[in-house]
Parts: sequence; structure tokens; C-alpha cells
Amino acid sequence: MSELKGQGGMDRSKAVALLILTATLWSTSGLLIKLVNWNPVALAGTRSVFAAILMWAYLKKPKLNRSGWQWGAALAYAATMITFVMANKMTTSANAILLQYTAPIYVVFFARLFLNEKTTRIDWVTIIVVLAGMGLFFKEELAPGAFWGNVIAVVSGVAFAMTAVLLRKQKDGIPVESVLLGNLITAVVALPAIAQGPFPDRTGWLVIIFMGFIQIGLSYILYSIALQHVSALEGILIPLIEPILNPIWVLLFTGEKPGTWALVGGAVVLGAVTARSLLLTLRERKNKRS
Repeated sequence: MSELKGQGGMDRSKAVALLILTATLWSTSGLLIKLVNWNPVALAGTRSVFAAILMWAYLKKPKLNRSGWQWGAALAYAATMITFVMANKMTTSANAILLQYTAPIYVVFFARLFLNEKTTRIDWVTIIVVLAGMGLFFKEELAPGAFWGNVIAVVSGVAFAMTAVLLRKQKDGIPVESVLLGNLITAVVALPAIAQGPFPDRTGWLVIIFMGFIQIGLSYILYSIALQHVSALEGILIPLIEPILNPIWVLLFTGEKPGTWALVGGAVVLGAVTARSLLLTLRERKNKRS
């Protein structure tokens, strides 16, 4: 990871590869969260403790008082972590993921406001097609009810969008420091819930440790690096493969097969994100030659 940290000249294709790896790690969250029988806030906070340990080791000597942007990103990240775990506990995983991934819509406005990044026609077409594809993907799984869980999932989407934009705002700095700070904030907020108990069993602890170090810690290091080399919107659109990968883990570990609409919707999402990425890559190479 130290080599990645120093690659100020990383090209876009490598950043996209990091985003794909990040999404793959994130995609395990729905399944893993369900495996831990614990208060959702306590789970989010304890997971963040292990993530913070990894990030501190990676950064060696982090500075946690750089700017208001650093604290803004940290608070948005902490809100994302807590609300997403709460939503997964209060509504279905399908609802939680779909509603969180309305984030590209919010990124369009936040990126224009904070980064002056304009949204192109290709971006809007991709957003519309992706949201339609996700609707098809979860057509057979979306559940009514669980009102507050769904509301919290929407809030998680807004927080996730703000996290991406404010990490991108620090592209010339060290955005991983914001994520470290966000994990520390999450852990502090969760302390009362952690103290209440009862605690998870041994399997639960193993899952939490894996989630902290790998599923959250490593993934957000990679995500922060990638966001220094792609737009905020792209940093949200490419990880949209996360909900498509989610059923693959479920299939492998539970034998549950995705339905026809899930396959169709997944193909639409992957096709739209891949097509946009290829178009931008070709345009980038053409500009370099000219």
C-alpha cells in the first residue's frame, strides 16, 4: 500500500481498477452485517476501531487538524457508516443498498457546489440508465414497510455522496486522514451502545474484525487514493457494481439464486457503467495524442 500512496501520477485506468476492487470489498457488507447479532451502532463503531488501526498504521503519522474539509469529510463518513448499518438492520439489504445508491443524484449537486465539477450528457444518461437498472435488479426483492429503515437508507445515500465529494475536495492532500478521523468519530459515537452489551459470539467477532481491517479499512484506503484521480461522480458510479456483486456472495454462501429481473438489471447497470468508463478512457487517450 505504501507504493500506492506515493503514486501522484497514477493514471485513470489504475484508479478505476482500485474502485472496482473497492466495490468488491464493499459488496460483502450486506451479508456480513446480517451475520452479527448486535446493536447496529455498536457494530459500526467496533468495526471502525479495527479500520482506524489499519489506517493509522498505513499513514504512520497522520495529521487530524488540517482543515474544515477534512472534518466535513470525516463527519460525512461517520454518518455513512452508522446509517448504513442501521438501515441494514431495520430494513432489507436490498432496500438499504438501493436507497443508498441514489447517491449519484446528490453527487451531481454537491460536486457542482463544492468542486465546480460539471455534469455532462454522458453522466446524466448513465445515472438514469443505472437507476433504472437497479430498479429492475431489486424488483423481486424490494419489500414494503420498514419505513424508518428506508428513510435512514436515504440519509445514508446523502452522507455517502457528501463523503465522496469532500474526499475529492482533498485530492491534493491526504484524504485517507479524513477516513481515519471518520472512523474515530464513529467509534466514539458508538461507545454507549458498545458498553451496553451483550457482546457477539466468537463468530461475530471474527466477522467484525474482517469487516474492520479488510471490508472497511483496506477498501477506504483504496477508495481515497482512487478519488484523487477520478471525478466525484465517477467515484460513485463505478462502485455501483457493489449491489450487483452482493447476490454473488449470497449465492456462494447460502445457495440462494438471483431471479431473472436481478440478472437483467445487473446487466443494465454493468453495461452502463462500463460503457461510460470506456468512452471516457478513449476520450482521454485521444486528448493525449492530440
